[in-house]
Amino acid sequence: MDRALEAWPARVAAAADLPRWGRHLTAEVLLEIGPRSWLLSLHEGRIATVKPGPFVMPRFTLALRIEAEGFARFLAPVPQPGWHDLLALRRQGALRIEGDTTLFFAHLLWFKGALALLGERLAPVAAPAAPYGAVSVEPITGRYLRMDIEGRPHRVYVEEAGEGTPLLLLHTAGSDGRQWRDLLNDPDVTRRFRCIAFDMPRHGKSSPPPGWESEEYRLTTVGYTGLVMRMIEALRLDRPIVMGCSIGGRIVLDLAAEHAGALRGVIGLQGSAFTGSYYDLSVLHHPHIHGGEVCGALVSGLVGPGVPEAAKWETLWHYMQGGPGIFRGDLHFYAEEGDLRPKLAKIDTAQCPVALLTGEFDYSCRPEDTRATAAAIPGASAVIMPGLGHFPMSENYPALKPHLLPVLEAMAARA
Repeated sequence: MDRALEAWPARVAAAADLPRWGRHLTAEVLLEIGPRSWLLSLHEGRIATVKPGPFVMPRFTLALRIEAEGFARFLAPVPQPGWHDLLALRRQGALRIEGDTTLFFAHLLWFKGALALLGERLAPVAAPAAPYGAVSVEPITGRYLRMDIEGRPHRVYVEEAGEGTPLLLLHTAGSDGRQWRDLLNDPDVTRRFRCIAFDMPRHGKSSPPPGWESEEYRLTTVGYTGLVMRMIEALRLDRPIVMGCSIGGRIVLDLAAEHAGALRGVIGLQGSAFTGSYYDLSVLHHPHIHGGEVCGALVSGLVGPGVPEAAKWETLWHYMQGGPGIFRGDLHFYAEEGDLRPKLAKIDTAQCPVALLTGEFDYSCRPEDTRATAAAIPGASAVIMPGLGHFPMSENYPALKPHLLPVLEAMAARA
């Protein structure tokens, strides 16, 4: 560790992205790893000095206290699921953050990247994107629906492609329907399924309802299920398959419990009945923290570490574009109100099949959370997908596809 710390300031300064993510980061940070400690003097995203401890009553702005074994797992050359990200350590109880936590979350991408440089994990190599060549038009059609939702007027943006069995797609918290871009362009799916992705109100290209400026947005189970059923009604979908990810992977369980007769089946990507929270959600809507950057930073470690870099950063870009407080409002359902464990016994998979697909590197909806949920639903299936994280359809669709196609085909075959 001493040799790594000696080379650390130069490695941080030479990193392509860290000076930009930390451009306003000037602070005294106490780094404690097991029994050892160091005082870091940071100036505009660069490490000016590293002073080794022990210290008597050191003065610092922020302290990061990390268990030695957990940090060793974090720095492993081959990432270990559940230990591969700084917030994964927080979820495991191996990281304590003290002092000015606002500073930490405001510069979370810097702290994640800088601490990772203390190990020997190879930095991902971004392969140059192949040129498109001649101009082509994707087979995706977009349109707006003017409709009332809970008695209030809305403009909801909808994209679709393909024909056949209706497949309604629900995006994750804080993002929008662009996450389904690869599936909507996949002829192996669209030749058999009418694939429909909509942006929830306040997300993506869907507008908030009039009066939004005087409200605090909070997504609830009843409101979310009601929204999905309203969309099924407005689009005149006959017993669709509903597939969602994250919050979408959670709400499909409520749909199966409450509206089984209206559905052909449900698929939950990164789906479980409850997760809870492992950080202070207020940082997602804070006047001293850039909302877009913190939303992207928080979910950056939920992406599988070996996925294509371009797909990873496009996934994060969608998070960085969310409206103020929208990710926080979605997580009211996901991390607080939306505990669906009491409803699982009500689900009849003979009437509405339930399939859960979860990436092994997801430390939000963990593999064990998905397995426990499936075990509580007689007849439900669960698959843990190697190499994938929390956003399989947008971070690495080709790796999701072999797991997904058999499930879609089996549900489509139901009378």
